Amino acid sequence: MKRIVAASLLLLNASAFAQAQTAPFDMSGERPPGASVTPRLTSPTPPAAATAPVPVTPPVSVIPAPASPAAPAPAPVPPPIAAQPPQSPPPAPQPAATANSVAPLRAGDVRRFVVPFSKLGLGGEYDRRSWSVYLTPEQAAAKASFTFAYQNSIVVAPEASALTVYLNNRPIGQQRVGSPDGSSAVTFEVPPGLLQPGANLVTFEANQRHRTDCSIQSTYELWSNIDPAGTYLSFAGRDAAQLPSADAIRAIGVDGAGKTEFDIVVPALEQPGTTKPLLRLAQGLSVLSSMPNQIFAFNTASLPVGGPGKLSVLVGTAAELRPLFPDLPPGAESAALAAFVTDPRSGSPVLLISGPSWQAVSSAIDTIVSPTDRSSEVRRDVLTTERWSAPNAPLVFSDTNIALSQLGVKTTEFSGRRLRTSFNIAVPADFYANAYGESKVLLDAAYTDNVMPGSHIDIYVNDNIASTVPITTTSGGILRHLPIRVTMRHFKPGLNSVAIEAILMTKDDAACAPGSTAGATPRFALFDTSELQIPDFARVGQRPNLAAMAGTAYPYGRATEPTPLFIDRIDADTLSAAATLLGQMAITAGHPIAVETVASPNTIGDRDAIFIGSISQMPATALTQTNISAASQASWRPVPDTQAGVVDTGTAFEEWNSKVSGGVLRSRITAFREWLSRNFDISRSSLQFIPGAEQIFTPANADTLLVAQGSSPAGAGAWTVVAAPSAKDLREGLEVLTAQLNWPQISGHITTYSSKTGKIETVPVTRFDFVPSTPWSIANYRLIAANWLSTNILSYAFLLVVFVLLIGITTSSMLKKLGRSK
Repeated sequence: MKRIVAASLLLLNASAFAQAQTAPFDMSGERPPGASVTPRLTSPTPPAAATAPVPVTPPVSVIPAPASPAAPAPAPVPPPIAAQPPQSPPPAPQPAATANSVAPLRAGDVRRFVVPFSKLGLGGEYDRRSWSVYLTPEQAAAKASFTFAYQNSIVVAPEASALTVYLNNRPIGQQRVGSPDGSSAVTFEVPPGLLQPGANLVTFEANQRHRTDCSIQSTYELWSNIDPAGTYLSFAGRDAAQLPSADAIRAIGVDGAGKTEFDIVVPALEQPGTTKPLLRLAQGLSVLSSMPNQIFAFNTASLPVGGPGKLSVLVGTAAELRPLFPDLPPGAESAALAAFVTDPRSGSPVLLISGPSWQAVSSAIDTIVSPTDRSSEVRRDVLTTERWSAPNAPLVFSDTNIALSQLGVKTTEFSGRRLRTSFNIAVPADFYANAYGESKVLLDAAYTDNVMPGSHIDIYVNDNIASTVPITTTSGGILRHLPIRVTMRHFKPGLNSVAIEAILMTKDDAACAPGSTAGATPRFALFDTSELQIPDFARVGQRPNLAAMAGTAYPYGRATEPTPLFIDRIDADTLSAAATLLGQMAITAGHPIAVETVASPNTIGDRDAIFIGSISQMPATALTQTNISAASQASWRPVPDTQAGVVDTGTAFEEWNSKVSGGVLRSRITAFREWLSRNFDISRSSLQFIPGAEQIFTPANADTLLVAQGSSPAGAGAWTVVAAPSAKDLREGLEVLTAQLNWPQISGHITTYSSKTGKIETVPVTRFDFVPSTPWSIANYRLIAANWLSTNILSYAFLLVVFVLLIGITTSSMLKKLGRSK
């Protein structure tokens, strides 16, 4: 009996103890796959926001989903034009809700994907990403909800980690990070009146903590991946599907993979005289939408089926388009027409550009594109980046101080171990300060007495560390405009990313007691009153310079007359590739680039020009000017997949011979060169009196695309060659190379891309010419000379010795004439 009573008491005590405890630690997933979770509306360890939090409208619904949700196709219903009677689109099919799909689209609802990337990852203990989504007035007025799908690392502690979604800087919901086993979809209701016509800011903010580890290294194991195919805004009612003509192009958005596609149908594609207006149309559409991952696809036969992130465009005379689209508006027979009509098959909007002749068609294209035109003499203040990184990057031309609050950085109080925040800044194409210039970060920050010496603050420029400041005090401190020098060697023309990272170590982290990773007491604060100071820098254009072309479309974006464009043949693949390239260049230039097609390089002269096409049809003069081997016209052929694993005996023998005979010595020499470059910024190119000549380049058979730049025959212009083994390789290669993640990698004298390996490689510039870009001034020429001498060390030393000798000779001569001899 005593044993029974004792056992009963023991069970009662255990039950009471269990009810008083929080959720136990468990290295397995927090829930089985597919189970529902309820998002929390308050974060256990939120950082201090720049604005007071706004209550989130309950209730919040959660839709579980697997790792790869499929995006259902929406059925947008644009308004018919006045000349065409309204047509009712067929009802959208309703996909069944299965374990492999996201929430089904309700009848009458409209879905807009919002992530402009193929992948979106939030890493570390704190991460924040912002961009804008363009909405029509009908979409902004409709009842809306926001859904996102995510999966996180298994080491993320759910009780101390949260994902917060903001719309127009107002939090609409917060979710505990607890989906390590698969992708989960979470839905938040959007408060009425929060969305607005035009640009709307979308922000994801992640606060994540490790389950068990308190080290700095463990923070790199924290991540949450947002699935673009499962992240969208849903609008109730068919009115949200209407696309007014003024907003339809800007509101095109993206598909579930973060891409934007313009499908242009031109029956008279290969006729003379159509190329110039079509390329102008492509650039205008690109600038109007300003999306980061745009591609253009031309065809002549059929109207593609519409969908998210796609816009179909019909271009041609009324007689040419009638077989493809019988219900043409009556006005197309008599005058230029640019209007939106409805595809009767799918109900998708179609941009119709027509007229009685191609002259009228060109006039209709101008009505669409002309609002994006800008004179090359009008200076821009920003680079347009808000569609993938908000706010727009300010363009700095001279000595400037910019507060971080203007660059999108928020005041943040941080309780973790590694805080990283980044912002964008832009410099012009004639930036020339990569060897001597120094900018400054005037840092406003604070840290507690728990932060130990050994902690430090790092500054990164384009993912390259540029400066480090150690924390040496043990009593805490407040930093007021602490100057941190940042070398400008990592800056490049166009867009640049600057990151501030604080590495914080405390005694508590060394002990790492249970629960210490979830501590909510701030140990560091970064204030948005910090400033970035950019000094005056040398401004002079350089030729060749592919980085300047990728950054601001230099020199073509500054041309005062149409740029000659050589296209080897006018087919769908080649014209699609040219439109994709020029569309990306138009975004970086901020306006469409006027082009004129030429049939021979002899008509170009010494003007800036672009050559695009297959390598076999490329003019020999263009290849010679860009130092491309003429033999590549016959030898450059992609390696078939069946030969990918075949090893050539002769090549293998030579490689093994070099490894055995000189591999050790060569590795030591390479290590010594890297040490000199890393510690003293000394390279082989800097240890020569004058730059050497460019070497003839032969593309490897593994390469499938080549971009090269050189001078015109007389040296007065820049010639850019974009070539591939075939038109198909050209189109596919440019679709990859112009993507937002890959485009900034274009630099140097030559850039190549391989579809086999996915690698983008560059050949640095050996010798370049200066191109004056600003009015003559002593101050600018002094900065140019300082940067050139800093790059060419031996030339600087030689001039210094000559200068000293001249001083000595002059002094000796003066003493002989003026001194007293004994």
